[in-house]
Amino acid sequence: MPNHHHCRPTERARIHSHACSCCSMSRRSFLGAAAACTAALTTGCASLQSLHTRPKPNEEIDLASFRPRPKVRVMSVIARQKTPYWLGWPGTAYDVEGERVRYTQAIADAGRRIGVEIVQEREPLEANPAVAAYVKKVLAEKPDAVLVTLQHFGCWGMAGEIAKAGVPTIVFAPIGMSFTGHVNSLAFQPGVHVISSLETPAIEQALRMVRAKRQLEATRMLVVRGNERKEDTFGPVQLQYVPRATFEEMFQLTPVSEEAKWVAHQRFREAEKIVEPTKQDGLNAARSYIAAKQLLKNEGCNALTTDCLGMVSQKKVPTPPCMGASIFQDAGVSYGCEAAVGPAVSLMLSSYLFDKPGFMNDPVPETVKNVLIAAHCVSGTRIYGLDRPKEHAPYILRSHSESDLGVSTQVLWPVGQPVTLVQFFKPDALYLDTGTVVGNVNTPPAGGCRTSVEIQMDDVEDCRDVLGFHQVVFFGNHRRDVEAFCQMYGINVVHSPRTHEETTKPA
Repeated sequence: MPNHHHCRPTERARIHSHACSCCSMSRRSFLGAAAACTAALTTGCASLQSLHTRPKPNEEIDLASFRPRPKVRVMSVIARQKTPYWLGWPGTAYDVEGERVRYTQAIADAGRRIGVEIVQEREPLEANPAVAAYVKKVLAEKPDAVLVTLQHFGCWGMAGEIAKAGVPTIVFAPIGMSFTGHVNSLAFQPGVHVISSLETPAIEQALRMVRAKRQLEATRMLVVRGNERKEDTFGPVQLQYVPRATFEEMFQLTPVSEEAKWVAHQRFREAEKIVEPTKQDGLNAARSYIAAKQLLKNEGCNALTTDCLGMVSQKKVPTPPCMGASIFQDAGVSYGCEAAVGPAVSLMLSSYLFDKPGFMNDPVPETVKNVLIAAHCVSGTRIYGLDRPKEHAPYILRSHSESDLGVSTQVLWPVGQPVTLVQFFKPDALYLDTGTVVGNVNTPPAGGCRTSVEIQMDDVEDCRDVLGFHQVVFFGNHRRDVEAFCQMYGINVVHSPRTHEETTKPA
């Protein structure tokens, strides 16, 4: 396979201008032609017998359809003292009814935006008997969570009684409804999340926590490695293991279809620059992407992680899956590297909880500048959010650095912006840290993976002490949001030590 040292200049110029005949077609033409690409997959082939499900014709599969969309139901109620108030916070000058209407609408809008059903209680709870009746209703209906909005600082006991029902409970207390003592009475209890703020977007993020938990429960992840077919679990995520040969055979059965040409054209067209990859590399990478979609559909799964290095090192496929995995991430469908289960679930966490693609990486300490370099050949480009499809980080198309094959994305992360690092190292425990992007490392002069992001760590004095391997980096400082999710659902949070001396202290 040619690399950049052997490509003719005219060929490289033609690739960079995206003028190749295989890619010069409209989306309408592509959709119309997709159905014509079935013959190559329906011919007799002995290797099909080793697949769990005979491949379907090479129809176009909507990638976004794999993202789980379970029904999420949250019961919402107002708790307050009987009006009109006299003395006490929020005060007699506070427009109780006007604010009730405003917050009720804000909650309904937040649920609608992220696909969570909000069941609003029509009458506020104003006395203990009403609270007791509501608790019975919660226990009978078993919602995914309860959202209690407080309208008086004397009603924290009501919220506490509702939380005792054992259903995940969100308490929203606008400013004027609490002192520190009120908040602390519930804020650190497992299964409870307290918002003491006027910032209504925090309500939406709290609802995302509930949705993310349900999405994890609804996810069936395909693990492609080894020779064994089996099922397992990682926390709430179901795992379906299939032999690595299953993917290798699916790739061989995937033709250079009109969809493959379209995918390669789009990825090449939007790149800032193309260095090593050839036209053929792009088509092979697109075939790998389509094969992954087909395999997911055949196995009834929502996400996957593959023994990609094994396939490439043994020359079972001519391309690593890096380009396709990046496209998956940009669509909100997790595609993890190296058949690493915990890190793949960590990718789901950033995707489901924040609607942002994660970047699974190898941690490299840079000891002169004292920064952590997060390095891998797969990063999503829509790092600012899946809901911002027209905004993506600039990227350069490179080869997979270890093999110099195929297509990977060197994503240039924005300098000066905060990031969060997470990694499930057990189903009920994760590492959590934050930092700021201070640079992007090029290969060469560096060795290692194509996307290499320099991060100045927060609260970690020495970059050598950062915990974990294959951590997931995602855009924004979401430390408190991740901690809130973990408190709600019983996940232990471990931060990297602030000083090296802390690592040597007895447990």
